Amino acid sequence: MNGKAAGKSPAWRQASAFLGLIGLCGVMSIVSDAFLSANNLMNILSQIAVTSIVAAGMTFVILTGGIELSVGSVIGLSGILSAYTLKHTGNIPFAVAVCLASGLAGGLASGYLVAYHKLPAFVATLGMMSVARSVCFIITQGKPISIFPDAFRWFGAGYAWGVPVIAVEIAVVFVVAWFLLTQRPFGRYIYSIGSNENATRLAGVDADFHKMCAYAICGLLTGFAALLFIGRINSAHPTGGVSYEMNAIAAVVIGGTSLAGGSGAIGGTLIGALIMGVIANGLNLLNVDSYWQGVVLGVVIILAVLVDIKSKSRN
Repeated sequence: MNGKAAGKSPAWRQASAFLGLIGLCGVMSIVSDAFLSANNLMNILSQIAVTSIVAAGMTFVILTGGIELSVGSVIGLSGILSAYTLKHTGNIPFAVAVCLASGLAGGLASGYLVAYHKLPAFVATLGMMSVARSVCFIITQGKPISIFPDAFRWFGAGYAWGVPVIAVEIAVVFVVAWFLLTQRPFGRYIYSIGSNENATRLAGVDADFHKMCAYAICGLLTGFAALLFIGRINSAHPTGGVSYEMNAIAAVVIGGTSLAGGSGAIGGTLIGALIMGVIANGLNLLNVDSYWQGVVLGVVIILAVLVDIKSKSRN
């Protein structure tokens, strides 16, 4: 099954999310003169960079009917391992490789437990979340690792051809994810597993392997997001990445991907991340207390899930 075969409802929800994004931008441009400024738009892009890339990987997992709760902790651990490597070796390519490899390892571990040992995704990834966060504190003893060379920070704070490199990275990640999900058999298998895993197995597809691959992709992109995260703030902290699992899941759901699996689109995930970024930025411009941002995000998530449930019941 592919994105088109998933039914009209996901496409309708993605279009609705896009119209909602346009509406939000229109309202914010009216209530705040600063919203459409180049600096503010770049600020929004910077704010959603990590969330959107993690959410791209989360989309693969949720399409299989799973969930990944450890991505926030894996961001923290990948960043710390990379920063620790850089501080002790001074080798930037090696530090980058460590960041990506540690993210991939975390995703593979979760995927292996879910796919081959049949652990519920919630349990496996919740356990991985606890392990990864604890290792962060064991390595650092609660102290951040700070101050990186500019060449290392380039991934999260540099420019390419006069454009913030994060914009290029987001574009590349989503184009590759779109290609895998819509133009390759792998993507059809991912959708099929989420729609009907037993039927997928009967069709001769190695569902366990492809499910593990979905978690591995999520882990690899989480490691890449960690590289952006520590480069942007110039620090790797044991509490880094806290709550990013919620942000990523929210972006996927708001963008129209069903938590039950089998339907959704990677483009919707990017729209969902942008909606979250515009809401957070708009609340800041309006001087709304930051504590209320969580309330607003929670309400948006609940509404998105309710729409998913209603659309499935109608179908």
